[in-house]
Amino acid sequence: MIKTQFVADIQERETVESSFLVREKVTALAKNGKPYMTVRLMDRSGEVEGRIWDRVEELEESFRKDDFLWVRGKASRYLGKMQLVVQELKTLSEHEVNLEDYLPTAPRERDEMAREFAAAVDRVSDPHYRALLEAVMADAELFRRFCLAPAAKSMHHVYVGGLLEHSLAVAELAAEISRRYSDLDRDLLVTSALLHDLGKTAELSFRRSFDYTDDGKLLGHIMIGVEMVSDKIRGIAGFPAEKALILKHLLLSHHGQYEFGSPKRPKTLEAVILNMLDDLDAKISAVKLHLENDANGDGAWTGYHRLLERYFFKGFGTAAEVRQQAAEQVPKPAPQPEPERAKSPAPVVAAGKKPPAPPSRELRVTLAEQLKGKNLDLFGFRGKEE
Repeated sequence: MIKTQFVADIQERETVESSFLVREKVTALAKNGKPYMTVRLMDRSGEVEGRIWDRVEELEESFRKDDFLWVRGKASRYLGKMQLVVQELKTLSEHEVNLEDYLPTAPRERDEMAREFAAAVDRVSDPHYRALLEAVMADAELFRRFCLAPAAKSMHHVYVGGLLEHSLAVAELAAEISRRYSDLDRDLLVTSALLHDLGKTAELSFRRSFDYTDDGKLLGHIMIGVEMVSDKIRGIAGFPAEKALILKHLLLSHHGQYEFGSPKRPKTLEAVILNMLDDLDAKISAVKLHLENDANGDGAWTGYHRLLERYFFKGFGTAAEVRQQAAEQVPKPAPQPEPERAKSPAPVVAAGKKPPAPPSRELRVTLAEQLKGKNLDLFGFRGKEE
């Protein structure tokens, strides 16, 4: 089935007939005691909330979370967000859809980023760190998952290829800061940047929707990643124990604080920097995604970001106001002076009679001229004050 309508293109009051991936499914009771169902429907362009008011008990058993659905419904806006009132639905098999249509993907081509990863590995001069990175790339299934995985479930780089994009960004920042501070161990910092989230290849599931695996919930990506790196190091002859120890410390401490899931806090300069660079790139991505996906339309402020615990300012004025201001700044043509009128000769007036006032002049008298010299102090306040 070819998908023709995407979430980002849905317009208010339009009838939607398209396929979606079910991200969430919740059944509840309305105030009148009748059951209703809320579903989060997604594709690669975004998510939309669907509401099912009729035949809820019948439809509840017909599909599950992570199923593909063909949906017919009416689009409307509720509390500033687009919503679908679902009138009809049916499940689809995985063979009837193109998976690329349903999961958001990185803005950059994954093949291009994979080549960039290989180029970054080539620039690592330390033979042991480079051998470790090459061992990761040589593991075809591991590197395939590394290029496909998101960097997180909901916070930042939440799309296919997000992990690769985030790792490259942190590595580039590490290389830049190493040029500024020459006493840093550049190869250690770049290697740890490229591998710091390697464990997310097993922590996150991303075949249909983004969620945590059992390993991810029980161990977490930091522990999983250190185990993966340790396994690769054991296969490299002569890898110094001191380098392995320091590298694993950077991986274990890259979340910075215990309350953020870090088993250890950073205790070397490179570890402190890795923690900061990782947090910097993650926060930049999170804010950009929030600004891009904000449902407040032309409002100057975004909706509340639950994880970052704040609203974000989008700029002065709404988009409509900005367009109006731009239009007002267009220079207007200067007014042209009126051509001089020919003076008519003064009328001859008989003795003892007043000359008639020209009517055209009366029409041209301004209000200011009419009030000139008049006493406007109607209530006597000015005389009392003076």
